[in-house]
Amino acid sequence: QVQVVESGGGLVQAGGSLRLSCTVSGLRLGDVHMGWFRQTPGEEREKISCISWSESRTFYADSVKGRFAISRDVAKNTVYLRMNSLKPEDTAMYYCAADPGPFCGPSPPYWGQGTQVTVSS
Repeated sequence: QVQVVESGGGLVQAGGSLRLSCTVSGLRLGDVHMGWFRQTPGEEREKISCISWSESRTFYADSVKGRFAISRDVAKNTVYLRMNSLKPEDTAMYYCAADPGPFCGPSPPYWGQGTQVTVSS
């Protein structure tokens, strides 16, 4: 049984930082691509960052490029999203997803429950 569990969200002031964590069980990070997505009510889900199974490839949406960094710890089966210089428009529910299929695909099969990030101005 695959489980994806995010943590690390919270309330932060604009300009601040947060680090989200995503721990996967039932899969090995070396076998899957991982991605971070976010969504606000009434908006479409936005793909913001991905890391390949080999760590050789990463992706960042333009909206977060230069501010967010994805990384992983294979020993802990955990992926991180370091978020710096946070803006109010970064406020969203953040989801982690695992995909044994294409890198940074739009519909990974395994999702976490989400962690809320709120950035105050």
